Amino acid sequence: MKTLIALAALLLFGCGLETAGSAATTGKLQADEAKQAKESLDAMKTSLDAASKEADAKNRALEEAAAKN
Repeated sequence: MKTLIALAALLLFGCGLETAGSAATTGKLQADEAKQAKESLDAMKTSLDAASKEADAKNRALEEAAAKN
């Protein structure tokens, strides 16, 4: 009987470890995804800023050309 109880306790303990391991893995994956999303957002902001500056420069050039005429 003691052996059966010990075996049951061991099995239940093992399931708890697996659950904890799965939760830790899921948390790490979510953290990695969040980091990648932030990096993508930062890259997109940089691209948008560059495009905006380029558009502003073209507008200034066009305004200067129009002012000369």
